[in-house]
Amino acid sequence: MDLADIGVTGLATMGRNLARNLARHGHAVAVHNRSAGRTDDLVREFGGEGTFLPSHETAAFVASLKRPRRAIIMVKAGAATDAVIEELAELMEPGDMIVDGGNAHYADTRRREAALRERGIHFVGTGISGGEEGALNGPSIMPGGSKESWEALGPILQDIAAKVDGVPCAVHVGPDGAGHFVKMVHNGIEYSDMQLIAESYDLLRQALGVTPAELAPIFREWNEGELGSYLIEITAEVLDHVDAATGTPFVDVVVDQAEQKGTGRWTVQSALDLGVPVTGIAEATFARALSGHPEQRAAAARVLAGPSVSGASERSLIEDVRHALYASKIVAYAQGFDQMAAASREYDWNLDLGALATIWRGGCIIRARFLDRIRAAYDADPDLPTLLAAPDFAEALNAAQDAWRRVVTTAVEIGVPTPGFSSALAYYDGLRRERLPAALVQGLRDYFGAHTYHRVDREGSFHTDWSGDRTESQTS
Repeated sequence: MDLADIGVTGLATMGRNLARNLARHGHAVAVHNRSAGRTDDLVREFGGEGTFLPSHETAAFVASLKRPRRAIIMVKAGAATDAVIEELAELMEPGDMIVDGGNAHYADTRRREAALRERGIHFVGTGISGGEEGALNGPSIMPGGSKESWEALGPILQDIAAKVDGVPCAVHVGPDGAGHFVKMVHNGIEYSDMQLIAESYDLLRQALGVTPAELAPIFREWNEGELGSYLIEITAEVLDHVDAATGTPFVDVVVDQAEQKGTGRWTVQSALDLGVPVTGIAEATFARALSGHPEQRAAAARVLAGPSVSGASERSLIEDVRHALYASKIVAYAQGFDQMAAASREYDWNLDLGALATIWRGGCIIRARFLDRIRAAYDADPDLPTLLAAPDFAEALNAAQDAWRRVVTTAVEIGVPTPGFSSALAYYDGLRRERLPAALVQGLRDYFGAHTYHRVDREGSFHTDWSGDRTESQTS
């Protein structure tokens, strides 16, 4: 019988659209779902788009794949993923590969990859960004796993990925959990990006007393310049939208409680483990958490006073916010790339940060014009200690800093919370300082816990006898 080039099991929206994308590009696709109805519906509705080989049983699904077998699983992360992996692995042979296209935690991916490697099966943890539209029309794809699996799988993934300047937005990220780690950080940056955009909207609306529809053209104008990105583009669309039922701005009928699926939290938790400050992502994650406590907010609103200043009329604020948004965005991406660099060292992944900027230029949610600048910065200096030190970005930050400070000051004066802007500016100021108050923190730690400290004028660790005569002794 005819065999499929690749298979997809799990045919919810993402899996179905990915299967259609593969078929549209001329690949014979085996399709399977635990609920047979979804498999039948896909073939009935979209069978004309290419070659689909449907199966109702897992064994038949595996049997319909060419060797080496390539099976993509698109199921809910966690126990469901483990169950599907085990079911497939029992039916596979050495050299076959299982591709997890879901949002799995990278530590789970590392565990699964090691276990399947012992059985001779390649496990490819693969980040896929772009939502349902991207899955259908061309996502950004971030596969990990072995080089051997990339050789067999890579051409297919590059075929269906988004293309920018003819370059596929798919690259072999690195071994074991590297692909899912990079996708996790991508999502963390996405959290920060959206928070900064929301703060821009909120500050302008509150300070200038304008409507969402009046702000939409401003975001459209911004999208034509250095802020050009998918998220800025759709922000204008959302702000322009009017609720059909009430005739009021759409954003005013949406409950102001932002939900999350966990990748933002994972990014922050990982950053803590790696010792990398990702303050922008952390503040965005905490802002969502704060929005999700309406009972606390209602209680506080009844008793906590705001500033007496009610607003501002300076149209120059619009330009200041544009600068602050771009500067804060640079910080958010810089922190994300720092985290990926730290993980690359920790897990020996050898990540190519410039290549990652390249594959994020299309298909994914955080695709943005300035990713070309990030790629250029790493091309010029692969060992760049921070994106903020790259000449292009340093120049942009220096030019924006006065406006950035005015924006944060205005927000404080009129009582509009801007944790994203404020934390990004604090990071900028912390990074550029020659000395930080961490010296006092070390003194305090030595005082109450004898944790020792280092001196600026000689090598070694030292401790002061704070409870005695305060003499200093060298401990190492």
